[in-house]
Amino acid sequence: MDGELGHSLLLLCCLRVIRPSLAAFRVNSFVRYHEHFEAAQKDPDLQRFLKLVDKHDTSAHFKRCARFDVASALTTQGIAFADLTPEALLHYAIATREGGWGAGYESYVGHLAWRIMAESGHFPKHVPATLRGAMRAPAMTPTELVDRHNIADPDIYALFVAYLTRRSHDIDYSTLRDLAGDLCGKFWTGLLQVNPAQKDLALTPEHYERWRAVLEIRRDGQPRLSAHAVMTNIRAFYLDIQGWAAQEPERWARWVAPCPIGGRETKSRAKANRRAKERMDARIRRLQPALPAFVAAVTARRDHFHELLTAATDASPNQELTVGTKYYRRLFTAGDARHAQIHGRANIRVLDESTGQKVNVTFTEDATFWQWAAVETLRHTGLRCEELLELSQLSIRQYVRPNAEVVALLVVAPSKSDRERVIPMTADLFHVIATIIRRLTRNRRDVPLATRFDPYERITSEPQPFLFQRTIGQRTEVINPGSLRDELAKLSGAVAVEHPELDGCRFTPHDFRRLFATDLVNHGLPIHIGAALLGHLDVQTTHGYVTVFQEDVIRHYQAHLAGRRAARPGGEYRSPSPMEWAEFEEHFDKRKVELGDCARPYATPCEHEHACIRCPMLQVGPAMIDRLDEIHNDLIARSVLAKEKGWLGELEGIELTLRFLGEKRADAQRSSKRVISLGMPSTGV
Repeated sequence: MDGELGHSLLLLCCLRVIRPSLAAFRVNSFVRYHEHFEAAQKDPDLQRFLKLVDKHDTSAHFKRCARFDVASALTTQGIAFADLTPEALLHYAIATREGGWGAGYESYVGHLAWRIMAESGHFPKHVPATLRGAMRAPAMTPTELVDRHNIADPDIYALFVAYLTRRSHDIDYSTLRDLAGDLCGKFWTGLLQVNPAQKDLALTPEHYERWRAVLEIRRDGQPRLSAHAVMTNIRAFYLDIQGWAAQEPERWARWVAPCPIGGRETKSRAKANRRAKERMDARIRRLQPALPAFVAAVTARRDHFHELLTAATDASPNQELTVGTKYYRRLFTAGDARHAQIHGRANIRVLDESTGQKVNVTFTEDATFWQWAAVETLRHTGLRCEELLELSQLSIRQYVRPNAEVVALLVVAPSKSDRERVIPMTADLFHVIATIIRRLTRNRRDVPLATRFDPYERITSEPQPFLFQRTIGQRTEVINPGSLRDELAKLSGAVAVEHPELDGCRFTPHDFRRLFATDLVNHGLPIHIGAALLGHLDVQTTHGYVTVFQEDVIRHYQAHLAGRRAARPGGEYRSPSPMEWAEFEEHFDKRKVELGDCARPYATPCEHEHACIRCPMLQVGPAMIDRLDEIHNDLIARSVLAKEKGWLGELEGIELTLRFLGEKRADAQRSSKRVISLGMPSTGV
């Protein structure tokens, strides 16, 4: 009888005879409700949506979830599919989460349905492409930023709102948010602790000194390292009001007051910056020798889990597996069987026999791949974290020479500056990018579209073929900066377990940028070329990134830079003449040498007087390994003669050349093991 009553209730809901609340509807476990609802509605718009769901590349379970979400929203809200607005679906998703009615999938409720309706044009164009993007809190207005600090004085409240509103046109949102925290929180709230009767910006010397003492200590009792930055913002606040008062006295003049922070105090920030650079230089000096071992360990870790996934996929339950020097046993439980029944496939899990730890190989292999991809791309490009995550398939360009030679380029979208820049891709970098694209297109023709959330501006991008995207459940999004930093921290810890020599070496995304800059400049690249590759508008910024190991090196580049600047033409950003363009094309021919290609940038001469073996710009082709062996044998014979004759200076030079030759041979042998297709993938957009 209960079954008949339940089925009758199901039919009454499908036929719209009754309209239950969401709570009343979800406490009833209707079997295949969406199928009955779709048959009863006979809605052409709903049928078109169902066809798009069937075509989507995801598991059958998530397709059923999308159909059920739409059927549930339409039933409980009493509307047709054409009237299902973004607000209506958002309300359904949030209410289902809060009520805990997602059957264990609360975090995925509505995601696939929203994405399909957004892609099909059912939602207006201004609506975020993903449900997660719609659920994220947008950027706060200056008024909302001030409201967070509970400022009771209405005049001071209005002053801060007006000031932040005016500054918001010149700075990004994250800077505006931090500025509001400095002015409203650290400055005004801290000042009221010292003088609750404060009503204006005029501070007595006594109150200022007491406030400074409050600022220097954080709430947890630790010293505040950013105190100088806070004082700089507050001094700028006073000086801005003084300058604006001359232009708009009716608005700002009443707030003009002497700035309590003297220029000499803010100059002490330079000392703090020097101390910070000293700490960073010491960090880079500690990380640089460990970088080769770290990269090798990361690559070995990726290869190990890829091999383990391949072996475990074909293994039977409880089968023992040997991968490298480790022993595993394939696991397959009732939960795995249920997961396979629901999603069509189960995650591959194994038991590590040496530690007794259960490992989700499917997830771990994916994580280790993206850790490897991030490390390799960062160390070969020196990109900022934001620039790395903004790379897309459209960033890959090619320049075809008249002689049919293809030069691969990586176009980097501007991050901190307004200038787009182009990085020529080495074979190693191209291998990494090609591997990423092969992974993203292994089950499809093109790189899938994904959205990217910008935490600095609090906005979600339009779907694009981003390279650093991951699919978790129904969601496909670009890795966010916080997750990337966490993944590298986990990677550093995991690598140190098997490689004790790397214990204490924790790499961050920005460390690779500093290591890249240091390696470029300390190995002979002029610093202004390094600044262009890093996207710095001022070479002094590049100086701050470089950790110099030999003082005479930097003096050499300073002199080189001065000479380059003296010869720099006055006109800039003009169209190249035919002769200049021909010279540009001829540059690529001049880079060809006996052993391979010289990777020096355009318009730069050979800095090493054609001592190619020692030059970091030389890229030895795999076909020239035999020639390297001949040079090696010749150098050995010369070293024997130098020892017999007592030519100690000559012997020292030969030993140095032999060391560089060994590095070149290793690079060439590594490149010979890779198969890289130079064909550019289609964008599919």
